[in-house]
Amino acid sequence: MLGIRGALAVLFGVLAFAWPEITLVVLVLLFGAYALADGVFAFVGAYWAAENHRSVWPFLLEGVLGVVTGAAAFLWPNITAVVLVYLIAGWAILTGALELYAAIQLRKQLADELWLGASGLLSVVFGVLIAIMPGAGALAVVWLIAAYAVLFGGSLLALAWRLRSDRSTTGDERTSPTV
Repeated sequence: MLGIRGALAVLFGVLAFAWPEITLVVLVLLFGAYALADGVFAFVGAYWAAENHRSVWPFLLEGVLGVVTGAAAFLWPNITAVVLVYLIAGWAILTGALELYAAIQLRKQLADELWLGASGLLSVVFGVLIAIMPGAGALAVVWLIAAYAVLFGGSLLALAWRLRSDRSTTGDERTSPTV
């Protein structure tokens, strides 16, 4: 089982290196699913805020942004790496700004609004960094995923080979885990 897992991981990594555009389309779809789910959860947050007589517009705006961004990723999965980078950057900056605003507004009601503010600040910084380095953004992510898959798969193959060698010299079937 380890050998099969390793071989599949190496195959995936090699294919991701060979066809980064296909891998990029999958990343676009995964990002779209994430942004869509994040938008839905923001709408739930708006409902909660309305139930507690709080301002709902930051949550509604964040929800619309997430749903629109997610829908755009699903409707145009073949967008280029640069467009994907700017889409993610814009989404991160706007979401982060809304989280910072919400943290400032909630500082009177919550003791731990610092965490919401920190996540908002992190989102803004992440978005700005990606926006100023668009060429490196998406393609670098694809190559990192591919490199990880090859290294991970290679290590599983090495482990499988070692376990197979140990089993053949000891004759003990128990040394072969099925992880």
